[in-house]
Amino acid sequence: MSSRCGIAFEVFVMDKAAATIKIEDDRTGLSIETLKRAIKDNLFYIQGVFPEIASKTDWYMALAYTVRDRLMHHWIVTTQNYLKRDARLVAYLSAEFLVGPHLMNNLINLDILDKVGQAVKELGLDLPELVEQEEEPGLGNGGLGRLAACYMDSLATLQIPAIGYGIRYEFGIFDQKIDNGWQVEVTDQWLRLGNPWEIARSERTMEVKFGGHTESYTDDKGGYRVRWIPDQVVNGIPCDTPVLGYRMGNANTLRLWKAVAPESFDFQAFNVGDYVGSVHEKMRSETISKVLYPNDTATQGKQLRLEQQFFFVSCSLQDLLQLHMREQKCVDNFHEHVVIQLNDTHPSVGVAELMRLLVDEFDLPWDTAWKITRNTFAYTNHTLMPEALERWPLEIFEELLPRHAEIIFEINRRFLDEVRAKFPGDEARVRRMSLIDEDGGRFVRMAHLACVGAQKINGVAELHSELLKKHTLHDFYELWPDKFLNVTNGVTPRRFMLVSNPKLTDLITEKIGENWVLHTDELKELEQYAKDKSFCDQWRAIKRDNKRELANRIKDQTGIVVNPESLFDIQVKRMHEYKRQHLNILHAVTLYNRIKSDSKFVSTPRAIMFGGKAAPGYFMAKLIIKLINSVGEVINNDPAIGDRLKVVFIPDFNVKRAQHIYPAADLSEQISTAGTEASGTGNMKFALNGALTIGTLDGANIEIRDRVGAENFFLFGKTEKEIEQLKNGGYHPRDYYEKDAELKQAIDMIGSGQFSDGDPVLFHPIVDSLLASDPYFVLADYRSYVDCQTQVDKAFRDTDDWTRKSILNVARMGNFSSDRSIREYCQNIWHVDPIEVTLDDDDED
Repeated sequence: MSSRCGIAFEVFVMDKAAATIKIEDDRTGLSIETLKRAIKDNLFYIQGVFPEIASKTDWYMALAYTVRDRLMHHWIVTTQNYLKRDARLVAYLSAEFLVGPHLMNNLINLDILDKVGQAVKELGLDLPELVEQEEEPGLGNGGLGRLAACYMDSLATLQIPAIGYGIRYEFGIFDQKIDNGWQVEVTDQWLRLGNPWEIARSERTMEVKFGGHTESYTDDKGGYRVRWIPDQVVNGIPCDTPVLGYRMGNANTLRLWKAVAPESFDFQAFNVGDYVGSVHEKMRSETISKVLYPNDTATQGKQLRLEQQFFFVSCSLQDLLQLHMREQKCVDNFHEHVVIQLNDTHPSVGVAELMRLLVDEFDLPWDTAWKITRNTFAYTNHTLMPEALERWPLEIFEELLPRHAEIIFEINRRFLDEVRAKFPGDEARVRRMSLIDEDGGRFVRMAHLACVGAQKINGVAELHSELLKKHTLHDFYELWPDKFLNVTNGVTPRRFMLVSNPKLTDLITEKIGENWVLHTDELKELEQYAKDKSFCDQWRAIKRDNKRELANRIKDQTGIVVNPESLFDIQVKRMHEYKRQHLNILHAVTLYNRIKSDSKFVSTPRAIMFGGKAAPGYFMAKLIIKLINSVGEVINNDPAIGDRLKVVFIPDFNVKRAQHIYPAADLSEQISTAGTEASGTGNMKFALNGALTIGTLDGANIEIRDRVGAENFFLFGKTEKEIEQLKNGGYHPRDYYEKDAELKQAIDMIGSGQFSDGDPVLFHPIVDSLLASDPYFVLADYRSYVDCQTQVDKAFRDTDDWTRKSILNVARMGNFSSDRSIREYCQNIWHVDPIEVTLDDDDED
């Protein structure tokens, strides 16, 4: 009998007391035979194919549904437990959730990897091949979205009641192709074959308003009220994905909103032949959740980004209020039962939207609503650069959100009265702190709105948090010093060790047990093996295997042959000038010149690898990608160089590819200008997988260096204070160029056309920027960086010592688990406790 009709399969299980027969359901059973039966059932009943004609994608989908069945009960029981316990809920609002593929993560967290692997094998299939069929979910771009995903993993693992809210982007950011060295953006159709992990809940659709105007009126009690009359309404459909804790009974929810039109088809327009007009409203509404981060260089792009932010925030707040009212029946204590974390400024319009909902929809007095709002939100800042702090032209904001503009003006009026009372006569401070920026136009300052509306404001690394207080948000710190605190970022060891580096995971577990996965401070026990020859040999063998696998992938993807025995020197992250990929390529050119000019020059064979996407409208970042590929084209095809130096750009960097890159790295490039990177998490992922870091004293590099030991970290570059002094004293980058022969040679080669088929114009924007202004002090740090790379070269030749340093890096990285970060949020900001979820014995196998 099919499992869709009832109980499918009987297996015999020996009980402690006596031999008994246990009936196992195809949806929950974990015996090999039951898993095989379930996979075949899902292939037939969901995919609609039989084994002889099934594709690898069909088998992947059948397996994914089989695994989802087994975590579904965890998910439902978790929700029931949270409701019974009246738990305070953490709502994590983020424009991105770079979750990565689900299948392997869920197999590990359910602790069924071996059983499923055996079941798949007995079906004549290969589990790694099926895992490769899963598309990368196009829900994020860089560190911000990956941090949100790590935090969702840790929240579930630590059994914290939580829900993540964002947007279900239909096409993600973009797939990156490289054509003649240039980045080409291709539509990311990650949903084209379906998504077995999500469940759409149309019955929980939310209504979101845009545009129109407001009307004031007097209610039946004589109170002043405002009514918003929109000119567009968009519906938001929640699509839920379970986020399972590691070997725990609980699963939290990632709820992403899909935009749809209330009426998707205008029959009257169709009847008169206006076929495009008949679906106009559908297209207009659904555009909101089409693409992550549309190009906002044009006004239309700015408006769409603001629409996206308000759309998912409004849906989420309405959802939270409905959930709260269903259980509590009273909105006055909303802040006691819900805490909302704003992941950067993208969701900060939520401060105004919660006020609108409380005042306009729930008829609360302003002061009551403001008390609830200020005690509900907390704000994480992710940038130190004032120019990167989000702000919206007031004209666009008022047109799109007229009621919220009024609310923000009222918040601002009351807030500035508070500022004047604390700092009488300081009108310059008032202008700096105002929610409305009136310098060179009028803009709504979203970071200021978040600061005013939040109970706590945190940075994401110790240096970052100090610089927020000292510079970026200094005025707010002086007004509310108790609001500010630090929570250094972390990464989940489940994704970036257990999934990404299974061989190293097994070696570590063999030596110190498996408890380190939940308590990463226990990695410290590895230190005792740092001089154990047998252990070091195993460690090196695993690294060599990982490098060989990455080299094979690079050859398949780019055609470039990389020697696995060379030093894998890797920089993968978003393409941005402050991350200084161009400093790295200057070193590559310098190394090339040294090899070419001196036949006796001794250097370790090195493969310098890059990966990362540039925003579609970011010309300089895209030109740097072209420069990397152009330099690589020359170096990689120079017969005099051979395997001594390779330069590789790995296209379409994402979580799926990162899982093969971090474990293979020897050297992690963390070379941003001191005082520009908020924290970084790539630095943590590399170090956790045994790569040594070359970096500046920036972001979390400082804390990593403190933990792993200065002798196990390659430090270069000017400090944040020295950079500040250069800025204040007048920085002249051309002086560095004129005084350093190697630097001059490298820049002149780039500017002369040697790496651009003789075209002397192509890379002039980069050369001109470096020589004229050099906003990120590339030339000031060049010599220190190149000399430090010489130290790296020498250190790598001492294989035993490098291995020891690699082991110590992993052993001392326990503090950088996202579990530690979430514990700090729970204790210092959210004030929430774990809720243990235990499945009934009958529900466990």
